Amino acid sequence: MEDSFINITSQNRSYNNSTTIYFNTEQKIMYVMTCIIICIALPLTLLAIHGFCSLVRNDHVAPIYIINLLICDLIQLCCMIVEVVRLEIWIRSFHVIFYFGLMASVGFMVCVTLERYLVIAWPLWYRFRRTIKNSVVVCVVVWTLSLFYPLSFYFWKDFGVIQTIFGVFFLLPFPLFIFFLRGTVKALSEAISVPADEKRRIVAVLILVLLIYTLLFLPSIIWFLVEEVKNNGTVTRVCYMFLKLSPLADVFLYVFSRKGAVDKLLASLCRCRMDDDSNRPTA
Repeated sequence: MEDSFINITSQNRSYNNSTTIYFNTEQKIMYVMTCIIICIALPLTLLAIHGFCSLVRNDHVAPIYIINLLICDLIQLCCMIVEVVRLEIWIRSFHVIFYFGLMASVGFMVCVTLERYLVIAWPLWYRFRRTIKNSVVVCVVVWTLSLFYPLSFYFWKDFGVIQTIFGVFFLLPFPLFIFFLRGTVKALSEAISVPADEKRRIVAVLILVLLIYTLLFLPSIIWFLVEEVKNNGTVTRVCYMFLKLSPLADVFLYVFSRKGAVDKLLASLCRCRMDDDSNRPTA
């Protein structure tokens, strides 16, 4: 995927006579969409990071994983800026950095959903272990493991094997997200110590992460694992654009993690669901 995406980026910068009108239009659309993503996602990501940093204190360490996720998004956005301004000499290095940030973001997505699951399913156990020190250790581990991607290009020359490995890597979080969501919903009725509004926000974050991963990462997972689609330039461009949308989608985690107007929306949705269930005829 690396070489294919680098080739796409190079094509975005070369509009010579040998290129067809169709692909020129397609490349221009990708260029414009990348600029729009940067202009919208960059300021929102910075605002979200500032908002979450204000929440971090000794008795509230939950936002730390989302802060690191947003930092990963910031890395990806900076790499997109390099792509847009056409710094050809740095393009390959910044593509490696882009996927390094993408791998780290997947790791922190898992951390966010795991933390939400533990708050509901194992509240007493997690209460005595959710310290800033433990969270920092987990963050260091995720960042360190994410270095596997850039290092693999120096020690492993078989790109086909690398693509398969990364396809499996990106596929592994799927069952975890589903398990954490299912376990959280199942444990909600027994979670007495967690307020109702916090329960709604926790479930909303889990659903949002699963949706983001399904809609934006699944196409690239198919690209990694299915050999037939790798030769289709349009499919490759679409997969790459979906990955670029992930920093913008992650900003919504900030919205669903904060108290405020969203609580009223979630409460209304939950109330409508309960009303529907009560109106169903019983057998």
